Amino acid sequence: MYHAVADRPAPAAHALSVSPGAFARQLAVLAAGGYTPLTTAALAAAWRSGGALPRRPVLITFDDGYEGVHRHALPALAAHGFPATLFVSTGWLRGPYDTGGAPDAMLDWDQVRALAAAGVEVGGHSHSHPQLDQLDDGRLRFEALRCRELVAEQLGGPPVSFAYPYGYSSRRVRGAVRAAGFTQALAVANGLARRAQGPYALRRLTVRRSTGDAAFERLVEGRALGREFAVDRALTRGYAVVRRARRAAHLAREAVG
Repeated sequence: MYHAVADRPAPAAHALSVSPGAFARQLAVLAAGGYTPLTTAALAAAWRSGGALPRRPVLITFDDGYEGVHRHALPALAAHGFPATLFVSTGWLRGPYDTGGAPDAMLDWDQVRALAAAGVEVGGHSHSHPQLDQLDDGRLRFEALRCRELVAEQLGGPPVSFAYPYGYSSRRVRGAVRAAGFTQALAVANGLARRAQGPYALRRLTVRRSTGDAAFERLVEGRALGREFAVDRALTRGYAVVRRARRAAHLAREAVG
């Protein structure tokens, strides 16, 4: 799971960014290791049909829609002939639907179309990038549907894959994403994706500015993940408790009102 690809990202995007040079080296690791990148839709289709996956399959995904995905990541992907999946928050993209609040320079719709034409699957990542599990049902439906409608309008076909902002989901959120028409969705959880996770809770591994070359090799091989992401997993458990409490308090206030 990537976010920004930039030499000098904005402070808000820095920790979850990688430099263009690091990204190129990481793709070279995949190529040298005999990995076969595929899109999220292709993975889900293979699992649904019972078809065989390619040798050493791997997903390369980008969240949010940073401009560097077109400027820096696309040429590197093209050099290897690698597909990828881009999950866009439609209200952060530059253009007629921009609602503001993006943490750095974002793609415009022409660049999104160029990425799609080059073989990058474009999926949904909500409209305004909220914590979906904290929204009421109406706002949750809007975030999923508005995102899907805008991508369909701009690209000529609806997206089928979704990624949860911040990785946060719940049974209710997953149901809303499915009802909006998405046929698979990615979380984070910093673990390897397994078919048993189901099509709406597939796990990913976070690649950061601090992810060195050796650490990246361990990630794609699935080695030492518990040690690599021990802090992340502890924080995730804590955040889950806090978010459930906030959601319960919100529902209680609504009931009183």
